[in-house]
Amino acid sequence: MFYTTESNRHGLAHDPFKAIVSPRPIGWIGSKGRDGSINLAPYSFFNAVADRPKLVMFSSAGRKHSQRNAAETGVFTCNFVSRDLAEKMNLSSAALPYGDSEFDFAGLTAKPAELIDAPYVGEAFAVLECKVTEIIEPKTLSGEPSENVLVFGEVVGIRIDEAIVRDGRLDMSIARPLARMGYMDYSEGSEVFEMVRPKTQQG
Repeated sequence: MFYTTESNRHGLAHDPFKAIVSPRPIGWIGSKGRDGSINLAPYSFFNAVADRPKLVMFSSAGRKHSQRNAAETGVFTCNFVSRDLAEKMNLSSAALPYGDSEFDFAGLTAKPAELIDAPYVGEAFAVLECKVTEIIEPKTLSGEPSENVLVFGEVVGIRIDEAIVRDGRLDMSIARPLARMGYMDYSEGSEVFEMVRPKTQQG
């Protein structure tokens, strides 16, 4: 089958786009507003985009509470979502009024970050403390702005629970990272295999 995205006539019961671009890591974003209120929300359009320097990005349709807070304060945390926190992560996606704490709603512990003024999930195995580098609204082929807002942040601090460290590496069989698939589906990344890049004459 083939279809153009302009028509989006795929003939399926549900749009398959997000199922094709999967699995996607979940950006569990902790932030604080200028008014002092705290927010926690999961974003499935999230990823690391560079290692030197360490940069991450999260995106949503429209300016939601996380984007507002990141723009106001210039900082946010990204919290590792493990399988044991899946249900609480899902609870934190509830559309609460601005100023209400998703940490409280989901029964999670909000702790202050070390280097930035933003909360992180105390129960998370790992946390990235980030400073905003830019916020952009990507354009469509016609040059018009899309409805999406992308927040880029440089990681300035990393917290790791040593319970997931084995032989100098993060052990995914313990951490059990959660990923977003298509539709309402999720997957767990605890089954890991290793491959070494092939060597060539160029190195």
